[in-house]
Amino acid sequence: MNDLTEHYNQLFETSAKTITAGKYSIDLELKNQSDSRFGITLLIRPNEEIKANIEHFIHELKKVEPEQYFYPDSDIHITVMSIISCSENFTLNQISPKEYIEIICRSLVDVDKIKIHYKGVTASPSALMIQGFPRDETLNNLRNKLRENFKNSGLQQSMDTRYSIFTAHSTIMRFQEKLHNPKKLIEIAQKFRDYDFGEFDVKNLELVYNDWYQRKSTTKVLGDFGLR
Repeated sequence: MNDLTEHYNQLFETSAKTITAGKYSIDLELKNQSDSRFGITLLIRPNEEIKANIEHFIHELKKVEPEQYFYPDSDIHITVMSIISCSENFTLNQISPKEYIEIICRSLVDVDKIKIHYKGVTASPSALMIQGFPRDETLNNLRNKLRENFKNSGLQQSMDTRYSIFTAHSTIMRFQEKLHNPKKLIEIAQKFRDYDFGEFDVKNLELVYNDWYQRKSTTKVLGDFGLR
């Protein structure tokens, strides 16, 4: 938890300086209609109450930066594991989803409750995120099981190739245009820096075939795993 707090803090401090100085990054792929980067992800979706709290924050951001990309309710998620990272070279017909579902089921055998507390906001040079904190080690243990089981399976996967995932954040805004007022944007983020968005018990995990931004319109649910 402390490591995660430290990670989010450093990320915010560095990114806030970068954004305020106008050195932020614009994601040019957001408006690219022919973006064909797809992958497979195991994810968690927050409950309705949390999404309503996040919407309150998004509403504030939209007042200052209405032209940016905001995640709709349907697309907000926490990545448990990016099993096959999004790329132009991957299509669903390359794999048998059933084999992936079997490994996930096996990895979930001893998993009890996963609780996530959404508290505060952090940033990257191109996005704003809600900070998620798992209540205990259950999520990390599951990730380690998935790593082990997939690596031993011989199935196509690219886990941890970009970075080894250990956070539980949700991206809610990406920069797709020049910012009108970077300083004001960071001021709003600061206002929500320790805001309590709520805590929830994860009821299920979804295995999805998805584009880079997890847009509902292009997402295909491959498996749904209920947690007890």
